[in-house]
Amino acid sequence: MAVKIRLSRAGGKKKPFYRVVAADSRMPRDGRFIEIVGRYNPRTEPSFIEFNKEKIFKWLAQGAQPTNTVEKLLNVTGIRGEFEANKPKAQ
Repeated sequence: MAVKIRLSRAGGKKKPFYRVVAADSRMPRDGRFIEIVGRYNPRTEPSFIEFNKEKIFKWLAQGAQPTNTVEKLLNVTGIRGEFEANKPKAQ
């Protein structure tokens, strides 16, 4: 099972906010997911970005692939760099 870390849309018409979820790559965007790992609201100023760092690290360590948008959000918050710095070196 290929796991992706991606956005799942919620909210009303023209008022979106997103959950950052770990989901099977075969599931639809707003379909079934494994676990909620964060939230993102682009409508506030500045944008609201919140991640559960432990859950993100767990999924990245297990090989989950973030989508391009989630990758950018991880870089903005500095979590991706922190994960890369703490990642065990391959021998």
